[in-house]
Amino acid sequence: MPSPSRSAAPDTRGACCGQQPASQGQQRAHDTACQQDHSHEAGHQHSHSHDHAHDHDHDHDHSHPAAAEGGECCGAQGFSAAPLRASDLQAGPGQTLSRLRIGQMDCPTEETLIRKKLGGMNEVRELDFNLMQRVLTVVHDDGTLEGVMAAVRSLDMTPELIEGDAAPAAAPQAKPAWRMLAVGGVLAALSEAVHFAGWPVWVTALFALGAIAACGLGTYRKGWIAVRNGNLNINALMSIAVTGAVFIGQWPEAAMVMALFNVAELIEARALDRARNAVRGLMDLAPQTALRQDANGEWIEVPAAQLRVGDSVRVRPGERIAADGAITEGQSAIDQSPITGESMPVEKAVGDEVFAGTVNTSGSFDYRVTAGAGSTTLDRIIHAVEQAQGARAPTQRFIDSFSRVYTPTMVVIALLVAIVPPLVVGQAWLEAIYRALALLIIACPCALVISTPVSVVSGLTAAARRGILIKGGVYLENGRKLRWLALDKTGTLTRGKPVQTDLDVVEPVSQAGQSSALILSSLASRSDHPVSRALAQAAAGTRFLEVSDFQALAGRGVSGRIGEETFYLGNRRLMRELGVLTPEIETRIDAFETAGKTANALSDGQRVLALAAVADTLKPTSAAAIADLHTLGVKTLMLTGDNARTAQAVAREAGIDEAHGDLLPEDKLTRVAAKHEAGDGMVGMVGDGINDAPALARADIGFAMGAAGTGTAIETADVALMDDDLRKIGTFLRLSRATHRILTQNITLALGIKAIFLVLAVSGDATLWMAVFADVGASLLVVANGLRLLRAGQGR
Repeated sequence: MPSPSRSAAPDTRGACCGQQPASQGQQRAHDTACQQDHSHEAGHQHSHSHDHAHDHDHDHDHSHPAAAEGGECCGAQGFSAAPLRASDLQAGPGQTLSRLRIGQMDCPTEETLIRKKLGGMNEVRELDFNLMQRVLTVVHDDGTLEGVMAAVRSLDMTPELIEGDAAPAAAPQAKPAWRMLAVGGVLAALSEAVHFAGWPVWVTALFALGAIAACGLGTYRKGWIAVRNGNLNINALMSIAVTGAVFIGQWPEAAMVMALFNVAELIEARALDRARNAVRGLMDLAPQTALRQDANGEWIEVPAAQLRVGDSVRVRPGERIAADGAITEGQSAIDQSPITGESMPVEKAVGDEVFAGTVNTSGSFDYRVTAGAGSTTLDRIIHAVEQAQGARAPTQRFIDSFSRVYTPTMVVIALLVAIVPPLVVGQAWLEAIYRALALLIIACPCALVISTPVSVVSGLTAAARRGILIKGGVYLENGRKLRWLALDKTGTLTRGKPVQTDLDVVEPVSQAGQSSALILSSLASRSDHPVSRALAQAAAGTRFLEVSDFQALAGRGVSGRIGEETFYLGNRRLMRELGVLTPEIETRIDAFETAGKTANALSDGQRVLALAAVADTLKPTSAAAIADLHTLGVKTLMLTGDNARTAQAVAREAGIDEAHGDLLPEDKLTRVAAKHEAGDGMVGMVGDGINDAPALARADIGFAMGAAGTGTAIETADVALMDDDLRKIGTFLRLSRATHRILTQNITLALGIKAIFLVLAVSGDATLWMAVFADVGASLLVVANGLRLLRAGQGR
């Protein structure tokens, strides 16, 4: 995929809590000619930002609690270093790709500052933000790294160059965080107490200044940096409000507002940690060590990160699997729920695939590593979830645009509230300024800004827990709009391989006394044709008869000698050539084919001895999945390259609304496009991401089936179902609808609370305390409401 062109630094004026405008994302130019790449990306244009900014407030790992320096953005919690996900950025000629660890890059507030600072530099080409691990990837001109790092340092941040593929070291925890906040809170309370007791003003002021110094210097520092770089974030607004309160003599209130703000920030961070930890929990699924066989044949415990393709690893009962691989010895039942969402353990034997992060529930086995650290199915899932968090949903794009206008507008209104009433109606200056300060705090759109991303991230995480990998908030949000779902047949609705469904013995024994059924399976066992293999598999465990003079009859069947007799096994055409196709036999063959089955007849050249039918049967869950989709108001359409008769038979059995057979890939595209142009709502397409590439590309949402272990499907599908259970599409639709409901509730809550307290502020009925509680309270409400979606990931 080509690298996107560098976009200009976004205008972040008035951005609060670090929200930034939608970046100029690259449109994925899907070309239908890319079918050989086994990707459904053909012709499908999706917004894909290479900035990968986690656009929700505070969505990051709190491993660097700089609250000791005055309260970092979102509080503090340490974590062990996880493998660094790969960036999609690539350096071109004359360019260098550098990875910088920035310990102070806690949340989108800092990201916005860095983006604006570096975005204005000619030598910087592209940026990729990984807030989960505080890593900034920069593509810049050769020899300009020091200038880039100097620009970051000018924001009072400390960049560290990460060499090679090393994972960033975890930042040490800063213990004084809560201590300084506690000191500030006590001093603020003393300021209130001595003011209430009527002590001299200078005593009240002394305690208040002590409180502000203890817990507010970091807020002032970050607020000043934001203002200096043209960004009115929450730190800037709070700094202005507290300073204004000091100037008008509201000492106790200034101190208490600063203390409450920092306490609320930490509480809010803990609430947001639940969503963040749910995603980070994916990283913790893989064990830290593995039992690897060395060159001498001995089993030694090594770090999982050291496993390489081809290594032999042993897994004991109850242990987690450290890397993707294939079993070479032993068997067991594997709990694959972290990857595929399957509720029951899956039996595995020699040759079967196993995935990193899954649990060995019973026996011990050895496996050969097929994907090392950084490229396992689990790693690809984590990478996809991180990318999905960086892609803005439609509602979030609207809120970002709204906030960029809303915040500066409210600042102007606050100025008018402070100036106009004293000049026009003679209101006291101190009273007007006080009202303006309260309005300024209430006006911060934090709750509105985080209402969407925290809900979307919770929804994405809940889906991942169920084995549904959604590649962005846009698909999670738009899933509720699906009205038609087109489905491929083979491998999607059906098992993908034929099995014998009928055996109709016309003559039980041949003239030589051999069993007709045994003759049929013995002949079939010599052929590698899928139909013959299905017939032989039906008699697995049987000792087949010896076949000599075996011949494959192109387009008709096979023949061979068993004992002294020659037998023929083949289709209608072969039976006609042999002259044994009686009207009765032809009627039976017609009945099989009408039911969507492939018929084969066994003959000794004189008569038909037996008839067998094979078919690609429906998966056990297909009919239930289609019924569930109908319950949700989604109509279904089957598109297949098989003949129309088979298509209609499978559609009847599954309960599908429409079925079309004899379709080439471009015909499937035409059918999907026709449904889309009919205007009945959004159209989805379910397939394996290979032969269905054009149709998947044209659909509004493309679903890839059975993506576990398939890197291409995970990387290219809009929604990847990690196992082959179609019922998960119904789960996806319900989750999409639940997400929309919560998004609507959150936006209503945020705007409603703001509106009420803005009116109270203008009328003079809102204090600075109330303003802080209104701002932070609204934020906590929308966070808690959004986190309810995580419960959607529990159970089946």
